[in-house]
Amino acid sequence: MTPPSRTRRLIKPALGMVTAVTLAALTACDGGSDADGANGDASASAAAPQGVLTAKAAAAVVDNYEKVNNKANAALDKDLLGTVEAGQLYAMDKATYTLVPTFSEKDQKAHRSPFTYQDRQYVIPAKGTATWFAVQAKSSDAGHNSLVMVFDKVDGAYKLVLTVWAEEGEAIPKLAVDKNGLAEAVDPDAKVGKFAPSDVGAAYEDLLETGGAKAGSNLAATAPVKEAEKTYKDSSTNGTADGIATKKFFAKTPADPSVYALRTADGGVLALFPLAHTQEILVKEAYRSSRSLVPSEEQSALGAVRGDLITDRFEGKGMAQLTPKAARITALGWRHVDSR
Repeated sequence: MTPPSRTRRLIKPALGMVTAVTLAALTACDGGSDADGANGDASASAAAPQGVLTAKAAAAVVDNYEKVNNKANAALDKDLLGTVEAGQLYAMDKATYTLVPTFSEKDQKAHRSPFTYQDRQYVIPAKGTATWFAVQAKSSDAGHNSLVMVFDKVDGAYKLVLTVWAEEGEAIPKLAVDKNGLAEAVDPDAKVGKFAPSDVGAAYEDLLETGGAKAGSNLAATAPVKEAEKTYKDSSTNGTADGIATKKFFAKTPADPSVYALRTADGGVLALFPLAHTQEILVKEAYRSSRSLVPSEEQSALGAVRGDLITDRFEGKGMAQLTPKAARITALGWRHVDSR
């Protein structure tokens, strides 16, 4: 199996909210007229820059996402979910819908139960610098843990494309805003120290694939990094299936390679990035005449059958804090999306 996730809320897609608190209060990015729609652009005064959209319009986007996502969760309706989700998150959540029937009765009930986003803070870049906006929030069923969500314009509408939950003990850094309350979107390919935001995912996958023989060695030793190093060591030393099979990881291109980055108040960068790899479990040649791999219930639901080789695909997402001195991966989340 993939390295165990330390990220919360992986069973079902994130939803909902009740109140709205904006980073851009009383500034240009919430200064639109009442006519602003959920996908409208900000109509700021000529004296101030416009945001990608107004805070009021952003709230309408999130409100609609909550409503539709709750309905989709209850019915396990992938097509309905696709009207408000896209990108890496949608690739992961579609697979979750396939797996829900394998959950315990308690977990199935929890998955279908509605929940909401609370304490929202809208993070809105200046118009012309991004096609997307972000939201910091907490979930009504996840205690004090916070998350960052990214809504991007897909087929003319804002859809949720990434959500990453902060790890316990790892606070989301304060984000930089200008005098108009607008956030600064950062070029994902611009280096900050040894890494650009778009480099971090591949560096993490290097830990699983080689133990950090390449770019992974330059990542700071955070909990997710240490866990990946341990996973590689255990799999390369002990294999799996009571030692009769090998287990190897291979980095893959994510379902959606889009990376999103924001300037932090201390001058660094907060990066939200996708991940993907396959895990190959292969019976050792000496055992192939007498032993075979039996897929788990989850693997069977995703298509695996009994045999000498099972290949699992995992899609993921992560959060990192980049400064000239260090690249710190602070949170990860995974979904098992295919098995053959």
